[in-house]
Amino acid sequence: MSAFSRAAFWVLVLSSVVLTLSLGVRHGFGLFLAPMSADFGWGREVFAFAIALQNLIWGLAQPFTGALADRYGAGRTVVIGGILYASGLVLMGLSDTPLGLSMSAGVLIGLGLSGTSFSVLLAAVGRAATPEKRSMAMGIAAAAGSFGQFAMLPGTLGLMDWLGWSSALLALGLMIALLVPLGACLREAPAPAATQYTQTLGEALREAAGHSGFWLLALGFFVCGFQVVFIGVHLPAYLVDQHLPAYVGTTVLALVGLFNIFGTYGAGWLGGRMSKPRLLVTLYLLRGVVIVAFFYTPLTEWTAYAFGMAMGLLWLSTVPLTNGTVATLFGVRNLSMLGGLVFLFHQLGSFMGGWLGGYVYDRTGSYDLVWEISILLSLMAALLNWPVREQPVERLRVSGASA
Repeated sequence: MSAFSRAAFWVLVLSSVVLTLSLGVRHGFGLFLAPMSADFGWGREVFAFAIALQNLIWGLAQPFTGALADRYGAGRTVVIGGILYASGLVLMGLSDTPLGLSMSAGVLIGLGLSGTSFSVLLAAVGRAATPEKRSMAMGIAAAAGSFGQFAMLPGTLGLMDWLGWSSALLALGLMIALLVPLGACLREAPAPAATQYTQTLGEALREAAGHSGFWLLALGFFVCGFQVVFIGVHLPAYLVDQHLPAYVGTTVLALVGLFNIFGTYGAGWLGGRMSKPRLLVTLYLLRGVVIVAFFYTPLTEWTAYAFGMAMGLLWLSTVPLTNGTVATLFGVRNLSMLGGLVFLFHQLGSFMGGWLGGYVYDRTGSYDLVWEISILLSLMAALLNWPVREQPVERLRVSGASA
């Protein structure tokens, strides 16, 4: 706690708990693809489309949710998001039609996630922490989301085995309802007077829109979303298709979550000492190498586990680095909104990765094409992040403020 003020410490703790629950549940949705599709006789595209829609709604809502959080505080946003998220899980458990699944898993949960995930919570942490501790604090909070994935994936599978997929979703809805009291406890300390810059929302948008680094970061983040959602939703089914036991997919995703704890914390720590855009270039290139090794070498249970560990180190490490770069470029006053705009591109990629996996599989009986696209996108993201320079805009350089 010595590294943070008391107020910043509690913002970090509460934000981390919210992210643990919110993202821990979200990363388990891929486990429901096979049983729901089998019970209702759907192709994989029906479930894949609902999850893709979830990511699209999440992304489209995120700039507006972020603007609300910037103005009224992250706590109130988490309360509203928690109500929508819990309602969506309950209705998802009761859904028996593609439309019902799309409205619950897609629309309601997508809106709920926009109020209970990275853009809102990391911005709150970024505002609470001092500039020199900001990247590390964001890394800690992002790592909490990874811990949720590691801890809750086996729990979700256990609930499904015990209660069945429908009742498991109802139980998860009750768990997500805990976000409401947690959000009510999240109180952000007032910003120091030096950061009370009176930039309007329109001015902030125009400033970001005129900055090439903003667009390069956003386009690179598209690739992150594509890869994460394709792997998170379709990897368990892909491994079963390759004649591996069902538990292997769950274990691989849990390993991704476990190793991402170290990856996101390490990325946040390194981001305070090295160029964040250069670190992003390295991460995307390493993702490409890992996917090539996984896809083109003979698949066994142990190579699948190795893939989970390696990908875990790179999984959400892009998040504190991308959000930290946005904070460096434009300050923290409108960070939830600007981070939400960048995250919109992440979610456009998520929509494509989730939906395209199901679409290609239903038409070709294979995920091979999507794995190959993921490799090419890694190279594209590295090239996009290379020109980004981590220098504050002129407004901040002149004022010497971090607002």
